[in-house]
Amino acid sequence: MPDTSNILYCRCAYAQVVPEGVKNAVLEKLCESGASFETVSDLCEMAAHRDPRLKAIAGCGRLRIAACYPRAVEGLFQQAGSPLPKEGVEILNMRTQTVEEIAGALLKPAS
Repeated sequence: MPDTSNILYCRCAYAQVVPEGVKNAVLEKLCESGASFETVSDLCEMAAHRDPRLKAIAGCGRLRIAACYPRAVEGLFQQAGSPLPKEGVEILNMRTQTVEEIAGALLKPAS
């Protein structure tokens, strides 16, 4: 397995704005790949509760996030007092990108 960045997969369980088929297919590709990744049920809920795990996630170095709109994800971390770094973070939008685009970006070797 090639070295990949830290991967965070958001299930978007409460907002239900990401198509179910896309969420399921991305998760399936992650599981099939054998890559190590972290999944959370809902970044929005975590930010609303100022979950301390967001600080750890934001500080983990290179990071690839599968969630929704990048500006929304950045705003959630900011709202929780744990802003994402300006560099080394890639946010994939499960609302607008294809499963292939998202999985390809999440699973590409770290540079």
